[in-house]
Amino acid sequence: MSNEKAIKSTSTGQQKRPVASEQKSSITSEQAATMIIAPYVTEKTFNQIEKENKLAFIVTEKATKKQIIDAISILYEADVEEVNTTRTIRGKKAFVKFKTPEGARDLATKLALV
Repeated sequence: MSNEKAIKSTSTGQQKRPVASEQKSSITSEQAATMIIAPYVTEKTFNQIEKENKLAFIVTEKATKKQIIDAISILYEADVEEVNTTRTIRGKKAFVKFKTPEGARDLATKLALV
């Protein structure tokens, strides 16, 4: 049995992985809404919006980085470059960096955080 869905080969015989647009989201919009609890804004995270193009969110404890990327894409229709997570007393925080240069500021404005 061949694995044609997972890996496509080019005309030169090299294999390439599927791009993100070909992959389906592993979560539904309802799961995404329950996974992202709330945006988290402090003076430090506000500076991250301005300088590092990052937004912070409180997420569920069992949320993985891949699920967080999918949830942000579904809920806010934003392209995510990377996610860093940390566990704190307030819960699990996800620091999301956006692909577009003003992505964090635009989303923060849309959410009325700035």
